[in-house]
Amino acid sequence: MQEWANQLCENRQFGSKMTDSKYFTTTKKGEIFELKAELNSDKKEKKKEAVKKVIASMTVGKDVSALFPDVVNCMQTDNLELKKLVYLYLMNYAKSQPDMAIMAVNTFVKDCEDPNPLIRALAVRTMGCIRVDKITEYLCEPLRKCLKDEDPYVRKTAAVCVAKLHDINAQLVEDQGFLDTLKDLISDSNPMVVANAVAALSEIAESHPNSNLLDLNPQTINKLLTALNECTEWGQIFILDCLANYTPRDDRESQSICERVTPRLSHANSAVVLSAVKVLMKFMEMLPKDLDYYGTLLKKLAPPLVTLLSAEPELQYVALRNINLIVQRRPEILKHEMKVFFVKYNDPIYVKLEKLDIMIRLASQANIAQVLAELKEYATEVDVDFVRKAVRAIGRCAIKVEQSAERCVSTLLDLIQTKVNYVVQEAIVVIKDIFRKYPNKYESVIATLCENLDSLDEPEARAAMIWIVGEYAERIDNADELLESFLEGFHDESTQVQLQLLTAIVKLFLKKPTETQELVQQVLSLATQDSDNPDLRDRGYIYWRLLSTDPVAAKEVVLAEKPLISEETDLIEPTLLEELICHIGTLASVYHKPPSAFVEGSRGVQHKRLPGSAGSADSVDSPDTASAAGVSEAPPAVIPSQGDLLGDLLNLDLTPPTATGPPPAPSSGLQMGAMDLLGGGLDSLPPIPLRTDTPQSPQFYHQSPSPPDYSPTELGGDLGGSPALGAGFGAPPAAMPASFNAPVSGGLDDLFDLGGGVGMPMGSYSPPKTVWLPAMKAKGLEISGTFARRAGVIQMEMTLTNKAMSVMTDFAIQFNRNSFGLAPAGPLQILTPLSPNQSIEAALPLSTVGPVMKMEPLTNLQVAVKNNIDVFYFSCQYPISMLFVEDGKMERQVFLATWKDIPNDNESQFQIKDCHLNSDAASNKLQGSNVFTIAKRTVEGQDMLYQSMKLTNGIWVLAELRVQTGNPNYTVSLKCRAPEVSQCVFQSYEAMLKN
Repeated sequence: MQEWANQLCENRQFGSKMTDSKYFTTTKKGEIFELKAELNSDKKEKKKEAVKKVIASMTVGKDVSALFPDVVNCMQTDNLELKKLVYLYLMNYAKSQPDMAIMAVNTFVKDCEDPNPLIRALAVRTMGCIRVDKITEYLCEPLRKCLKDEDPYVRKTAAVCVAKLHDINAQLVEDQGFLDTLKDLISDSNPMVVANAVAALSEIAESHPNSNLLDLNPQTINKLLTALNECTEWGQIFILDCLANYTPRDDRESQSICERVTPRLSHANSAVVLSAVKVLMKFMEMLPKDLDYYGTLLKKLAPPLVTLLSAEPELQYVALRNINLIVQRRPEILKHEMKVFFVKYNDPIYVKLEKLDIMIRLASQANIAQVLAELKEYATEVDVDFVRKAVRAIGRCAIKVEQSAERCVSTLLDLIQTKVNYVVQEAIVVIKDIFRKYPNKYESVIATLCENLDSLDEPEARAAMIWIVGEYAERIDNADELLESFLEGFHDESTQVQLQLLTAIVKLFLKKPTETQELVQQVLSLATQDSDNPDLRDRGYIYWRLLSTDPVAAKEVVLAEKPLISEETDLIEPTLLEELICHIGTLASVYHKPPSAFVEGSRGVQHKRLPGSAGSADSVDSPDTASAAGVSEAPPAVIPSQGDLLGDLLNLDLTPPTATGPPPAPSSGLQMGAMDLLGGGLDSLPPIPLRTDTPQSPQFYHQSPSPPDYSPTELGGDLGGSPALGAGFGAPPAAMPASFNAPVSGGLDDLFDLGGGVGMPMGSYSPPKTVWLPAMKAKGLEISGTFARRAGVIQMEMTLTNKAMSVMTDFAIQFNRNSFGLAPAGPLQILTPLSPNQSIEAALPLSTVGPVMKMEPLTNLQVAVKNNIDVFYFSCQYPISMLFVEDGKMERQVFLATWKDIPNDNESQFQIKDCHLNSDAASNKLQGSNVFTIAKRTVEGQDMLYQSMKLTNGIWVLAELRVQTGNPNYTVSLKCRAPEVSQCVFQSYEAMLKN
């Protein structure tokens, strides 16, 4: 589409004089025959007119492919405008007419040797856009000539063509040596050729992350920096993005690059500015903070960022999202620029909310008075969302700047006096946080809060008020009455309020046991006997047992001193922040998510991270010292708890945790078992390289010591080369499958001997179709279906049958939120009307990036289907095996370490009965559905298969399958950090093996 736009724009220069609009107005019948005659006319002018009409028809969506041979005949012309139009037509229709397109090859070859460089470039550009396999091999020779053309315009066009050709046929490009030619073009004398060569190589390197195409070294970097000053803005962006992937050798080189990139900060194009900021933010990491230049650079970064905020709102928003990241990493850059982020009355809401967020990040003792005055003003605005956020912001300021807490509390009390309902509710929520940060300091305001109890109708505000009453029950005379008033509608309250109410009444009972015995019995009975919410029931039973068996212990548990809440609870997790800083100026920096979270099928998404901090310039030379420095200086990794991982699966965002930084170095005795926690999801673990003496490469692999040689007796211990969690070198690991502890005859190779013959996998399992929507419930429409995974794509395969008397049309489909974010990847393609008694097959591809909500059961999918008659609803269940991804084969040592690392409580054991397959056949069958066998062992006639699978949201499931020869009953043990999925995985195992 962009190519079309470029060429159409270029055509304006050839005397069309704004009159071409007439070509878009005709809609005559029989036009194709007329055009055919005109295209074959002897008059050049008539030919050109005809081709323009053809292009106009093509642009508005008419099918003019029947004219292909006639249009191609017009290629033999010296008229540049006509040639461009024919090439435009060719790009569009070559795919549907590949045999005819071959006719054009000779003209391409000829045009690539034309004396006019514009025609040579046009030919090579069009060649790159014709995505037809049959033609590509004919185009290699012309492309090779154009890459070495004397004219830089032709060379720069040819460089981009290599990237396009690589996308069509990567092997051909490599065999023809085009990649080496591209690398040579980086040394070209023309800056635009250099920029396009860098862009092409970067594009190819993204889809082949391990190819090391862009072998950056100081000489290459110097050439890029020289070209940077002279190329167009797009060229500058390509070069800056390439520079951002380079890791300088020392702080001197880092400073030199920064000095040469800094002038780009004053560029008129905002994308160039952000790319320059990205390079500087990355290379600043290597500069010592006591260096004069470091301070100068900080000062230079502020003005361009401030300038971005004077652009139109959409650009402001992108700039603000990037500034949000920069401020979290280096708040000192903008600490004196607070006023720029004050909200203007005509800012769109999305800009206002973003500015508010940055104001709080920049709030400090020096500017807090100014910030609070602004926030108080915002709280009287008319936009409800903005007012809520402003009130929250006042609370965040109190938590962040202790000296301002008193002023913030009095501001919040003033706002409560306004009696504006949503303002009061937000104020109560933030005052609860202030109480948690500064206990026993501002309790005098509780009376004012209690006066507003009746006006609270939002769950979060009600829960906050109940927490305050329970926490300070001894200071509130009528606390029991207040809590009792909430109990009256207990079952109508949200879960959040019910849980808070239960805890508050138990606290009240422990503080005033004589007066509230009846109340506590009432709430425990409501929670345990009348509620069907498992969380509420469990908490109720725990309190009941605590109170009935050991009231002293109950007091210690329920009334324990609470940890103070941290000053910044909404900061982005450090390793993710590092990765996002490396993506400044891209979509990742706007979403605040790593590319792997939203780029579907992202083969080549590499996890980036900032280079090591400067303090140890020597450390780059020696891996040992570098890794030792890494331990102390790396930001603390956030280790997700089991609850967090489950919450991630069932509640929030289904992206795997990101891995950016290497874990602490081997010298600290890091356990391999913990590696998936610190690295952030086993899907991101690269192969573990042996220690070398070369400086760390930009791929940022986790370094690990080389594994020692194992004797048979040590195999019961740790296989990671360092002590595991709580177990020494020879000690049997606590949570390992029993069979791993059995003595083995050989070394490490024996344990993972797949010599038992794991053959070729069979196809993936797809359950038979069942009726999802019976005709009697859907006015005659019957839908039966199943789910299948084909070539890595989940498909919902349906048969729609019309059992009514009228024709059905206009089909559409929608899913409710579900546990794994399944959503249609496109519309439901039913192109013909569905007549009475007719059936039609439809395959709907699904993506896993939709909204998420925990379903019961976990694999339940609620579907709405619309047609011209009505909207119909049904629910169906998909086998969880549809979500097993193709890269679910875990490294062997990582498997061992992870099995140990997952708690025993997370292990589930199931029986599969009446299964008459041997272990090899079972392994093959399961591998067809992406259940990968990592190892196989035979102990006393029993085959044990150790298997791994990975779900689309990055959660790993490990399995041990025991197969006894002659026994049709198998045992499968499953281990997973989110044990909720184990039951579904077992059901899929059973279905796959018995299918």
